[in-house]
Amino acid sequence: QVQLVESGGGLVQAGGSLRLSCAASGSIFSINAMGWYRQAPGKQRELVATMTSGGSTNYADSVKGRFTISRDNAKNTVYLQMNSLKPDDTAVYYCNLGIKRFSWSWNEGYWGQGTQVTVSS
Repeated sequence: QVQLVESGGGLVQAGGSLRLSCAASGSIFSINAMGWYRQAPGKQRELVATMTSGGSTNYADSVKGRFTISRDNAKNTVYLQMNSLKPDDTAVYYCNLGIKRFSWSWNEGYWGQGTQVTVSS
C-alpha cells in the first residue's frame, strides 16, 4: 500500500509564506508525476502546480511567480513553497502523486488527506 501524508498548512497573514510537504511511504518503485491542487469553500478543486518526472513544471496563472513545486527523491517527498500569500489562496491543499509501486506495474494516482491554508488580510 501507499500512503501520502501532508503537512505544513496553517494560518498566516497576507504577504507571508508557508511550505507544504507531501511525504509518500509504502511500496514505491517510482514517483512519476506530482501535483498540488486546492479547493476553497463552495468552489471546485483546481490545479495549483504540477511537476513531471523530468522536472518540468506548470503553474496556475494565479500563483505563478509566488509558488514553487519541488521534490526530494531520496525522501519521496514533494513540496509546495508558497510566498506572498493572499487571502484568495485560502483553501484546503491536496497533493496528488502518480506512483508506480513495482517496476512492472502501471502508474496509479494517490491523493493526500489535505491540509488547510488560511491567509488573513
